[in-house]
Amino acid sequence: MTEKPNVVGVNIVKQNGVNVDELIKQLVYNASVEFTAYYYFTNLRAHCTGEQGESIKGVIEDARLEDLSHFESCLSRIYELGGSLPNDAQQFIKMSGCEFLQLPKKKTDVKEIMKKCLLAEQGAIVNWNKVCKMTYGKDPATYDVAKDVLREEIEHEAWFLELLYGRPSGHMRRKYSGERPHTHKHSRSLG
Repeated sequence: MTEKPNVVGVNIVKQNGVNVDELIKQLVYNASVEFTAYYYFTNLRAHCTGEQGESIKGVIEDARLEDLSHFESCLSRIYELGGSLPNDAQQFIKMSGCEFLQLPKKKTDVKEIMKKCLLAEQGAIVNWNKVCKMTYGKDPATYDVAKDVLREEIEHEAWFLELLYGRPSGHMRRKYSGERPHTHKHSRSLG
């Protein structure tokens, strides 16, 4: 029998009033959503054809790569808190509930693709806001990750609102795809 370690970082978070099991569950769920969104955005971007499609590929690419960063940004925190990812990748993907991101009936309908992207970003805002509310003033390490991911998700929503509804977003193109201005410090995968 292995002795159970005293994990001060987890104990403090619990003492601060965080239900660590619920937090881990939410972080794993958010990781599954971000990972699955990265996959679906890859497929959706590939189907943006024609002049209109070509003009939005860069926006979808920025959101897609930043979703990969969001996935990786929360991984260390999941394990630091004593959690882990499911062993079964299919189970992990199914838990995300992102089936709505499959291609529209007309696979190259750019407007429908953008609507799917918008819904994904809006769902992510809700998910990361939950983590922010769970950890604000109680778990600064997790809160730091969650607020940075939330900030980028809000930017992504604004991009798709601009494209779909002409609502100015103040969006400036990223310096390079995958720049992730807020989460770069949490994820090293994109350089």
